[in-house]
Amino acid sequence: MAREQLNGTAYNWHAFAGRQELAAALAGHVAGRLTKAIAERGTGLLAVSGGTTPAKFFAALSMIPIAWDKVTVTLVDERFVPASSPRSNAGLVAANLLQNAAATARFVPLYHDNASIEDAAVSDSAALQSLSWPLDVVVLGMGTDGHTASFFPDAEELAKLLDPSSERIVLPVHAASAGEPRLTLPLARIVSAGFIALHIEGEEKRTAFEDAMGLGKRKPIRAVIEATQRPVEVFWAR
Repeated sequence: MAREQLNGTAYNWHAFAGRQELAAALAGHVAGRLTKAIAERGTGLLAVSGGTTPAKFFAALSMIPIAWDKVTVTLVDERFVPASSPRSNAGLVAANLLQNAAATARFVPLYHDNASIEDAAVSDSAALQSLSWPLDVVVLGMGTDGHTASFFPDAEELAKLLDPSSERIVLPVHAASAGEPRLTLPLARIVSAGFIALHIEGEEKRTAFEDAMGLGKRKPIRAVIEATQRPVEVFWAR
């Protein structure tokens, strides 16, 4: 593990030779943090990202025997598609995380059958309002363009998404590069979490992360790291 420094904000770099080793290590960290939260306040709140990268991590986490009946799982972001779609983050979580020991966890999705994504964001905010904020654990992913949590560089709402003083819980995202509209937790909700991990794999993602950390770069992932009050734990494997 190496600790790096970015404008006074540290992030910890955890490198692994294989993706299965990364999955096991990240699962152990997340389970430990959730167990600590349950011991301290009787509940744990976990938000995860989707895509294809976290499947092995989800499977590893699902096998760890913590008090899952006291854990609520939600999503960092979601495509505006039903859970039956192969592009659904909720579908990925259901198939890979909410299994085995973790089958008793409560899951709060972001997608609902609304007439518009703006209406869905309002419905989601109401559904998530009653959760035990702030988040205990957030696990983020990152695209090669430096986006994370659907904070796409070309998003129409990017300034609102990255507003550190926002009180919103869920916001809609419209970005040409996203492929379809998205729903996401804004930066203010993410950076208040007790533990934030960034899960990236492959040399291309490592290069993209290093580029985002370069001087003068304003990539969304950099905005998240700069806004956190504690180091982001970056987990990477080839």
